[in-house]
Amino acid sequence: MSDETPYQNPLISRYASREMAHLWGPERRFRTWRRLWVALAEAQQELGLAVSDEQIAQLREYQDRLNLDVAADYERRLRHDVMAHVHALGDQCPAARGIIHLGATSCFITDNADLILIRDALRMVAVRLAAVIDRLSQFAHRYRDLPCLAFTHLQPAQPTTVGKRACLWAYDLLIDLEEVEHRLAELRARSTKGTTGTQASFLQLFEGDHAKVRRLETRVAEKLGFESTYAVTGQTYPRKVDTQILDALSGIGQSLHKSGSDLRLLAGRKEVEEPFEKDQIGSSAMAYKRNPMRSERICALARFAISLQGSAAATAATQWMERTLDDSANRRLVIPQSFMAIDAALVLMQNVTDGLVVYPNTIARHLGEELPFMATENILMRAVAAGGDRQELHERIRQHSQAAAWEVKSEGRPNDLLERLMADEAFAGVDLQGALNPLDFVGRAPEQVDEFIAEYVEPVRARYSGEENLSAEVFV
Repeated sequence: MSDETPYQNPLISRYASREMAHLWGPERRFRTWRRLWVALAEAQQELGLAVSDEQIAQLREYQDRLNLDVAADYERRLRHDVMAHVHALGDQCPAARGIIHLGATSCFITDNADLILIRDALRMVAVRLAAVIDRLSQFAHRYRDLPCLAFTHLQPAQPTTVGKRACLWAYDLLIDLEEVEHRLAELRARSTKGTTGTQASFLQLFEGDHAKVRRLETRVAEKLGFESTYAVTGQTYPRKVDTQILDALSGIGQSLHKSGSDLRLLAGRKEVEEPFEKDQIGSSAMAYKRNPMRSERICALARFAISLQGSAAATAATQWMERTLDDSANRRLVIPQSFMAIDAALVLMQNVTDGLVVYPNTIARHLGEELPFMATENILMRAVAAGGDRQELHERIRQHSQAAAWEVKSEGRPNDLLERLMADEAFAGVDLQGALNPLDFVGRAPEQVDEFIAEYVEPVRARYSGEENLSAEVFV
């Protein structure tokens, strides 16, 4: 065997938060498996099966005392992960060995554990989303009335404000948060559905008592913190659920990619930049560079999460009859990595939005270069009000605008449309400078920022005000 270090998943070593990486780690997973065996034994005892207090006490005692090396040795011999852990737990709990996993199938353990981990991970994502929405909204409020050039088709368009643009980013994420919250509300337990979903083994254990089998299913779900179970299942919970979860994560990725791309474009225009640390190096060759590496990484991680969405859909589409095992290896990769990629992107976005740098003078200069063109309708109306002929004035403005645009595009000169109009006697009675106040062109953008924060963001702040803050450190 080589003594070289094997490949390390960069989602764990470089990008994802420690909280999310540990959530999907082996210790959390296998402690959750043991929690399930405890819950099953407790519920079976409560419903009259021969499970003793001593057996349950032993299972509880070793619920968090993992012997992973023993389980690994069993798995090498048995080639079955769940049974390996049944035996490893049985070695620690000899009195309970005979009732561990009683009546259960492997998917009682793996699927219910996955649902618990997904629930915990979704809650973590929701908290991070709320934090980013809060930061973006603070930024939006600060720059609610700073006019800037808007773009459609990546061409200059009617002005907006820096704050209003930030609300576009925040609203996308707010929609994503609502979807995550919906998925959390709809998440259920698989509980004790049995080998092919018929609960046959449990019906035999309870000697044909259907009511007790149903109570067992409900009781175990309650012990796991779920209010309900999936109505019908095969061997697994419906893989449709995984597609819905990854759809929600992909949606977050889409929103983050959009806002990250916007920030990269704005950095290129030197209008808004992500934070750049004192000793940070932008390029190994070009020492002057201030590359938007955080926003670029957000886009890269988001794109990866978006790409995983199709894998869950393909898995759901290819589940034969009651279940086929080709979902197992795929889900071990896709579900944790989707969560870790989105977690990492949200950590980065929180870091970026905590320290966005705005350059008002550059923004004003860029806006000023285009504003004379955008002001022509206002100028036309003022000139008509001063007694001019609308059609004649329109033609004069058209000609001056075309000439000014030619100078800008072909000769690289500043926009001199205003000077051309000032020299035209047809506009002698018009206050042309007064027609160029940028705030006259942003419509209700400042008020829209205020209304958005009050009506949509404040409820999010209220819902998550008591949540424990997660770390938002960018590790590399």
